[in-house]
Amino acid sequence: MPDRFDTEILPADAHGIARAVGWIAAGQPVAMPTETVYGLAADARSGEAVARIYAAKGRPAFNPLIVHVPDGRTAEALARFDPPARRLAARFWPGPLTLVLPLAPQAAIAGLATAGLPTIALRVPAHPVMRAVLEQAGCPLAAPSANASGTISPSRAEHVARTLGGRIPLILDGGATAHGLESTIVAVEADRLRLLRPGPIDAAQLAETAGVPLAGPAAARIEAPGQLESHYAPSKPLRLNATHSRPGEWMIGFGPIPGDATLSAAGDLVEAAARLFDLLHEADAAEAPGIAVAPIPAEGLGTAINDRLRRAAAPRAAASGLPRSG
Repeated sequence: MPDRFDTEILPADAHGIARAVGWIAAGQPVAMPTETVYGLAADARSGEAVARIYAAKGRPAFNPLIVHVPDGRTAEALARFDPPARRLAARFWPGPLTLVLPLAPQAAIAGLATAGLPTIALRVPAHPVMRAVLEQAGCPLAAPSANASGTISPSRAEHVARTLGGRIPLILDGGATAHGLESTIVAVEADRLRLLRPGPIDAAQLAETAGVPLAGPAAARIEAPGQLESHYAPSKPLRLNATHSRPGEWMIGFGPIPGDATLSAAGDLVEAAARLFDLLHEADAAEAPGIAVAPIPAEGLGTAINDRLRRAAAPRAAASGLPRSG
């Protein structure tokens, strides 16, 4: 069982950041904002600290964690960079891109952080709070999303408190996150890229920048966070591609379909991405026993939104007999 705490929620100011750094030095994970979603950060060099992330989240041990570093030079001490990886890092870091690369032989990273894989998932975040913590902590930070495993990812401090309150010592409150979606994850090889998780940076940008072709995952094995079929799941059945609500459903609208609340009345995919997890949390807390979501175009950010929704719907749809579309 994880340790129990009276979880503090502090503003993400100098005092709060200093408290976070103190807890990280003590081997505990703390929650803080990034530009994607809130992350649960701990010293990636310490097996015990990383184990506390897994314990707090209830995370499957075969699902690796993203390791956050302050800059490309630090990243190159932990992984092998071929020219395509360097081109991607130069363009998109700091930012919402995670590169899965061969682990450097002498990398001082806990095996639990990579789930024992020969690769490491690396990101240089852009959010000033996460960057300040990285600088002051002086170590790489393993930081998955700050939620109980399999539940809706958190885009606000109160979302973190909902599932991790009592399990971690501290949440830094930096307001709503900018993107509202986890980072794009791509495995980088010398002659190709493999898209492991869609996100804010789309496939066309990746292939153009890297100068090598992009394909999907090569195998069904877990290589990176967010590849579990059941993930981002609310506690009730979720029906996708719904043009109207059925009795007992709380409707999440988009574009011309209004619903009980809408991802974007204007059909703006950027707005929809930023509101996605907020509305899933709101729907999950509503009295209605089911959730319906309007169709989202499968283009640009819509690809990442649909990926999250498909994973959120997978276990509940199968268990309840509700269709995934209609």
